[in-house]
Amino acid sequence: MTGPAEPYRNGPFRLGGVLRTAADSIPPSGLVLLAIMSVQLGAGFAKDLFAVLATPAVVLLRIGAGALVLGLLARPRLRGLSRADLGVGAAFGVTLGLMNLSFYEALARLPLGIAVAVEFLGPLGVAVAASRRRLDVLWVVLAATGIALLAPWGDSARLSWAGIGFALVSALCWAGYIVLSAATGRRFPGSTGVSFAMMVSLVFVAPFGVAAGGADLLRPELLLIGLGLGLLSSVIPYTIELEALRRMPKRVFGILMSLEPAAAALVGLVVLGEILHLREWAAIGCVVVASVGATRSS
Repeated sequence: MTGPAEPYRNGPFRLGGVLRTAADSIPPSGLVLLAIMSVQLGAGFAKDLFAVLATPAVVLLRIGAGALVLGLLARPRLRGLSRADLGVGAAFGVTLGLMNLSFYEALARLPLGIAVAVEFLGPLGVAVAASRRRLDVLWVVLAATGIALLAPWGDSARLSWAGIGFALVSALCWAGYIVLSAATGRRFPGSTGVSFAMMVSLVFVAPFGVAAGGADLLRPELLLIGLGLGLLSSVIPYTIELEALRRMPKRVFGILMSLEPAAAALVGLVVLGEILHLREWAAIGCVVVASVGATRSS
């Protein structure tokens, strides 16, 4: 997940060999769209897994797979780091874990597109706070309108307040993730800060995941699915986003990433059969337009 103003996934990988050659043949805008679809497909498949495995256990599988791959590719180097440095990295990891736990709990209660749209308020808020232009008031109002359209008013509402609440917690964590990822990048050498944070995140979510999943977490087919989730949700998008950023301005990248809520709604429709009402599509459109506007004016 990336904020609308900056690429905050903090990807630690570099393309090489055949993958680099293949990526060079794809326009950078195409790479960004591929990254978006990879993340949302990962979320869609994760939601499908909720039928056989509790939500915290699915989070544990995803983060465990990501931590394993990151640990192999970017082994943390802690020598020479101060307690303050480690504290920032640990806070980053806990925030990452809480963000995933709350997002997946929202995903268990809301359609994919709506959960992503609400969560997107986090990076949108950071972009607006960093800009402080008068025009940003318009984007705040537009985003608030989108959330008001999604809020489950009345007895006939089909969305749950609990789902909206979890998505808002995830949005708040995403905002913290943006700030802490930048601070971690300044304190840790290379990309090792992300790897360290993922390991802390794994330790943080493990008690929730083990308590919820139990022995099911040892089933080989579920472990294999967890590895797939880690690849779709982390490794693949991190990698191709870095290649896209090498070949395009960050602002253009941010504008394209603002399409993520709409992409999530489409994946929810095609993969999960989640049909949204016109009001819900309008709400997602409000968030997308607000994100694009905040990115262009930042």
